Amino acid sequence: MKILIVGCGRVGSGIARVLASQNHKVSIVDKDPQAFERLGEDFKGQIFTGVGFDRDTLLKMGIERADALAAVTTNDDTNIVAARIAKFIFRVPRVVARLYDVRQAEIYRRLGLQTIAPTEWGIHRITDLLLYSPLDTVYGIGSGDVELIAADVPNLMVGKTVRDLTVTGEIHIVSITRANRTFLPTSGTILQKDDLLHLAVLRSSAGRLREILGV
Repeated sequence: MKILIVGCGRVGSGIARVLASQNHKVSIVDKDPQAFERLGEDFKGQIFTGVGFDRDTLLKMGIERADALAAVTTNDDTNIVAARIAKFIFRVPRVVARLYDVRQAEIYRRLGLQTIAPTEWGIHRITDLLLYSPLDTVYGIGSGDVELIAADVPNLMVGKTVRDLTVTGEIHIVSITRANRTFLPTSGTILQKDDLLHLAVLRSSAGRLREILGV
């Protein structure tokens, strides 16, 4: 994939290094030339000095052929402008913008822009880590409103089916690990002792999942 990254801070440089190491074609832009030092000497992508929402700069980066763009500067306005240009003018298939203002994030999600609000997600994630819970949040998906949760099957659920744990639109079992083998279950799959479940759960439904599991 050809991926453009706007902002070479800690987040942007980290994303760029990971994607480049996976052999994606990465182009990254930042207005501060010294920011590129974060990429390291072995970075295989292209670097551009300039403003991330400047049309000419984006064209030089190859936005017309881009498969995805991530706008991850420390400025919400810059990220949103860059994301809007990418999505609505150049029709880049996948666009993600990093936003600190949660209120703006919701507005732009309604407009069809995928946003990440790290402050809001971080608060919830740190809280989860500080408080013991038999439910382990493995990954926050998108804005963090949906989480991938790992949980051992409690004794009261042994012998029941995946259907018994499913709440349409709120809780879904994505996979089951059993005897060192992971598989995709059907709604009729019977839960067994020592099963490890991975569930996609709305954050607002975490309490309901705890009630169902009896934890």
